[in-house]
Amino acid sequence: MSFGVYGSIKKCQTGIVGLDEMTRGGIPQGRATMIQGSAGSGKTVLALQSLVNGARLHNEPGIFVAFEENPQRIAANAATFGWDLAALQKKKLFFLDAQPTPDLVQSGSFDLGGMLAAIEGKVKELGARRIVFDALDVVLGLLDDPAAERREIYRLHEWLLERGLTAIITTKMGGEVGTLPTKAPASMLQFMVDCAMTLNHEMVEGVCQRSLRVIKYRGSSFAENQSPFLIGEIGVEVAGSRELTGRTVNVTSERVSSGVPRLDTMLGGGYFRGASVLVTGSPGTAKSTLCGAFAEAACIRKERTLFVSFDSDPAEIVRNLASVNIRLDRFEKRGLLRLVSARTGLISAEMHFMRIRALAREQKARCLVIDPVSSLSKHGNSPITHSVVERLTDWVKSEGITMVCSSLLDSVTPEVESTPLQISTIADTWIHLSYLVHAGERNRALTIIKSRGTEHSNQVRELMLSNAGITLTDVYTAGGEVLMGTMRWEMEQAELAKQLVVQTESRRQLADLKLAEVDLTGRLKALECELEAKRAERDVLKHSDVLHQSGLVARQLELRGLRGADARKSVRTLVKP
Repeated sequence: MSFGVYGSIKKCQTGIVGLDEMTRGGIPQGRATMIQGSAGSGKTVLALQSLVNGARLHNEPGIFVAFEENPQRIAANAATFGWDLAALQKKKLFFLDAQPTPDLVQSGSFDLGGMLAAIEGKVKELGARRIVFDALDVVLGLLDDPAAERREIYRLHEWLLERGLTAIITTKMGGEVGTLPTKAPASMLQFMVDCAMTLNHEMVEGVCQRSLRVIKYRGSSFAENQSPFLIGEIGVEVAGSRELTGRTVNVTSERVSSGVPRLDTMLGGGYFRGASVLVTGSPGTAKSTLCGAFAEAACIRKERTLFVSFDSDPAEIVRNLASVNIRLDRFEKRGLLRLVSARTGLISAEMHFMRIRALAREQKARCLVIDPVSSLSKHGNSPITHSVVERLTDWVKSEGITMVCSSLLDSVTPEVESTPLQISTIADTWIHLSYLVHAGERNRALTIIKSRGTEHSNQVRELMLSNAGITLTDVYTAGGEVLMGTMRWEMEQAELAKQLVVQTESRRQLADLKLAEVDLTGRLKALECELEAKRAERDVLKHSDVLHQSGLVARQLELRGLRGADARKSVRTLVKP
């Protein structure tokens, strides 16, 4: 089915990106829709694209009535969109050349009855469900009588309602945007139709800007704000509107590396998969380098990546990043990485967004790098760039693509973001790079301002670039100030010198202790020897005393024996224990 239902209003999808969202499902089925716009605004393309999509996608044959341009030329012009009109014209699409003849132009007297009768036969033959009247104001403008003009408008309107055809009527726009002056042809048609839109085409600072606005839609709500659109490779693509919805995206806690291991540590493990990461800073603070590191890390993980640069050509990107040991050429040759360069002054921000989206889909990218995204705000794009970046962020989240983009700041402090984008409010992670100028040196510093959903370091780290790669130094403070560059090196050397003095003193003291230990050990051994000698002397004295005692007893016994005394009694008496 090509239609949905909003309340009691049935709708036909146009198949045009963004327009069906703005109209909450498409244009009203069986009713008339008016599209008005200035020359070159895209009225014919939009109307024909809706007709083609109805026939191709929803099997609803259609008729295109051309009042201003030859149908063959219209078909030839539309061939670049790849709609394959030749195949559709066989059974599902019919072009009717209704350009006024010279006689009709001169007389100014006609009615639409004959043409409508001819169209009705074709409607029955095809089983047509949709119809386009392109540049109806051309024929209505030939009627000098306002009453006759109103009569033909009523005739057409009633004819459409009776047959239940879903119609699109295009007219030129005069006067202010969204209105027609009362004397303009088909001016009252906008009051009769159920849905009315305006297309605007203007130049802003040399850049073409197109926009679409739904003025009215009977019986249905719609996005009332003006939305940018472009005519791209597949036809009209409308940006749509950003509104509060219940739409959700896949959320994961999976981490992906930033390409700088110490930055991953500061972020608690790296970026979240599907997150949008903003890297801000002044020129030369290494924003592109961080973007390149992320792209290399993604390719190492074998994740297809798109790198869009608004500053440098692909060859320059590869050469410049190689100086810090980021080798992107190997992945570009294998097809894992696609490097694209663009200049923002050539096309609008909307066109850039559409092309980035198309390239990412073509690359099947899981990671996207835009360097710098702030370039989109240049050359007349300022009023729409924030909306573009919002929709870009929404789109990458819906696709599960991890995006890292850089933004150039006019201010050296992250607290004052002077770029028109204000992307910092919608980015999941915001990394700021800055310069610290002190003592005749300019040193790069990195800080994480925010990272939603994860703890992260609040320290300012010095970012070091060398031919070995990128690294972050440890925080070094002195007197409450973070030191970087030569001052940090000098303080580190001073600390090393102090540590050397302390180590030397410790070694000396250790040597003294060892000498004292040796001395004490020698003295201890001498004392032990002296003790042994004293013990030996004591033992000798004890032994001599025993021998003396034994000799004395023997002499006493011998004396007692001579006197006839009892030897045992004498022994017990004289020898004491």
